[in-house]
Amino acid sequence: MKFMSRRTNNKYPAKKALLYKTLQELPTNYQVIALSRMKNVRASQLMPLRKTFHEQILIKIIKNKVAQRAFEKVNDIKGIQGLTKQLEGQCALMFTNTNPFKLNLLFDQNKVFLPAKGGDIASSDIIIPAGNTGIPPGPVLSEFKEASVQTKIDQGSISVTKDTVVVKHGQVISQKLASLLSKLNIKPIEAGITVNYAISEGLEFQESDLKIDIKEYTENIQQSFNSALNLAIQSAYINNETIIPILSLAHQKSMSLVSESGYITPDTVEIVLMKAERSASILMQLAQSKGYSV
Repeated sequence: MKFMSRRTNNKYPAKKALLYKTLQELPTNYQVIALSRMKNVRASQLMPLRKTFHEQILIKIIKNKVAQRAFEKVNDIKGIQGLTKQLEGQCALMFTNTNPFKLNLLFDQNKVFLPAKGGDIASSDIIIPAGNTGIPPGPVLSEFKEASVQTKIDQGSISVTKDTVVVKHGQVISQKLASLLSKLNIKPIEAGITVNYAISEGLEFQESDLKIDIKEYTENIQQSFNSALNLAIQSAYINNETIIPILSLAHQKSMSLVSESGYITPDTVEIVLMKAERSASILMQLAQSKGYSV
């Protein structure tokens, strides 16, 4: 099949024609297709990822038009046309059999932080922390003042007197502030691969669907386990996890019953006598409060 340009009658370069053909074949060879927009991603970051996950993930940097035209010919993969609509800007396609949630977590663990540039958007609140900066006083003092950061001179260098939020989440970082952050070696721009869209087994996932708070997820699982274990213990459902707590609870209840009933055995005599002593002490205090001598 000839892959022709819409503008000329010449064939596309061999590299594009090969990519066009490859992109028609790959979707049928993998369970998951993921898309990442390459914003704030550098080649120096992508190369180690390719090396680390080369057996798990095939990463293709694509031309959107080539991918869109190739995917028009792929009709038996549910969701691929939705994926086509997501191709904007510089994109990478990832073909893998790894669950898209796990895939996103793998990339999250390999993110780095870069120095800010003028015009960048803060992905979270940016804080200049209190403490000595090691920067000698001079014109830079005006940069701190412009950023509303309180300072003082301490042992010949500028010291920030309190933690200061200089940019809030979603705000634009100015060129002057980016310069100041660079002087302070603050790298606030999170960079790395994010799965912006994925299809897996006929299901489509947006970026927000794939965000998992591991700590919260772990706590929820632990809470669910504890609730299930407590229910099993209270209902006396016996298995490997519940047998010891059930026997312990039964022992506690039996000892409590013995104590209340005053039933004496070699195992309970101490408990019964201690309870009797406490009751006698309370009775004595009550009698004394009424004026009786004991």
